[in-house]
Amino acid sequence: MSWRELLPPWLVIVAGLTGIVLLCVSTKDVPIAPLRTKYGIVLDAGPSRSVLFIYQWTTTKANKTGVIKECSSCTVQGPEIPNYSDSPQKVGKSLDTCLNWAQSKIPAEQHSQTPLYLGATTSIRQLNLSHPTLSDDLLAALTVALKSSPFDFQRVQILSSPDEEAFNWVAVNYILENFFKYNWQGQMIPSGNGMTGVLSIGGASTQLTSKVEGNQEGVRLQLYGQTHTVNTHHCPCHGTDQLRSRLLSMLIQEQGSATTVPNPCWPLSYSQEVQWSSVHTGPCTVSGDTLDIPNSDQVFNISGTSNPSACMRLVQRLLNSSSSCSFLNNFPKSAAKPLQTRFLVISEAMDFLRKTTSSPDLGQAVSKLCEMSVKELVKETQTSLDALADYCIVSAFIFHLSTKGYVFDFNQSVEAAFQTGDTSSVWTLGYLLNLTNSIPQDSPSFLKGIDPGVWSLLLILFVVLLTGSFMRISYRVMVKENSFSNRNSSVFDDN
Repeated sequence: MSWRELLPPWLVIVAGLTGIVLLCVSTKDVPIAPLRTKYGIVLDAGPSRSVLFIYQWTTTKANKTGVIKECSSCTVQGPEIPNYSDSPQKVGKSLDTCLNWAQSKIPAEQHSQTPLYLGATTSIRQLNLSHPTLSDDLLAALTVALKSSPFDFQRVQILSSPDEEAFNWVAVNYILENFFKYNWQGQMIPSGNGMTGVLSIGGASTQLTSKVEGNQEGVRLQLYGQTHTVNTHHCPCHGTDQLRSRLLSMLIQEQGSATTVPNPCWPLSYSQEVQWSSVHTGPCTVSGDTLDIPNSDQVFNISGTSNPSACMRLVQRLLNSSSSCSFLNNFPKSAAKPLQTRFLVISEAMDFLRKTTSSPDLGQAVSKLCEMSVKELVKETQTSLDALADYCIVSAFIFHLSTKGYVFDFNQSVEAAFQTGDTSSVWTLGYLLNLTNSIPQDSPSFLKGIDPGVWSLLLILFVVLLTGSFMRISYRVMVKENSFSNRNSSVFDDN
């Protein structure tokens, strides 16, 4: 029996057609190994404390920018970095605990591949302006300490205020999924949302940051395949500490010779002994009638009265007399229009306000906060009472801005999404996101694969083809045997 008889031409034709189908089936690249997790470390040398952050992302990028998934942090014990000016050699030792913690969190085989950055902000900026030699000594000591770690040390950098605020803006819009979002299949798609502006309230000043169009000045950032120009407007003398000092200075001067001064913005039964020189100093101080200025060593007893309406009027008077803040009276021409941009506030006072008040109206929420007693305030949080006492002033300042045409997103919170809960260090996330553009991406290994549905159809086709082939072969064999048997029977019958 020849193969020509067992495999008739039509089976060969079917096999050929099947091969053509296989060549036409679309394939896709399937990674042969799971995506590797990469790590990055950013040290925030902030004004009140230093914090080490570990960020994680997979080797896959979205239009050349990393997609950071997780974050963990370690707070450096000890004073802020400028306090080591007298003994710079000790500043490196203060980082040992957090660097050891980072080594335990990151797999040992990836230590040498993990980039390490340190960004210095407000306090180091100020020290660099007043005492550049001390600042250089501290940064040199930090560099030596970080280079001795097993990580891939990159740089120690003093961030400019515009850069810091631009990275805040990046982090906020990343957390709010304004760059991209995930669909129900877990795939990244364009968000379609507009970019959110950021109002950042610090200790000495307030910053308003938003995206600008055209060729306007600002920090240019390339993120997820798009170019963004981010502009920051600074409002000096309007941070939490300066607002408190200026308000207390105004109250003391208006009381004349009285040494007990009521403060409608502080909670009832809260009081402080305040020396005149502590609130009436520096470039932010403005005096009225010079005859009413007390002696520098005179002490006043400031007592809270929890009076929201009086506090609102007082803060409004304070801000109306301000000349150092351009966006208080007129919306900046280079910023986005108020009705087109919603601003998210980075402030502990706003986070507290959002948690403790249920009213969606900002004015009512501020009034409720300013009515709280000391007992009500401390019941809601572990924050120190001295910090809580200023939340009413800051909230009234934010409300005053809302009456000038600024739209604030009262429902969104960066703290909820920023896993450490430390919103003062949000910039570190934006800083590293921007740097992932320059961090090399691993080249994954792939195999060619086809969709499960197509694979099932081809499997059925092959089963049918093989079954048909075997049935055909069996049939031909049986026919051949029957024919042979019949011929033998005929021969015996003839004999």
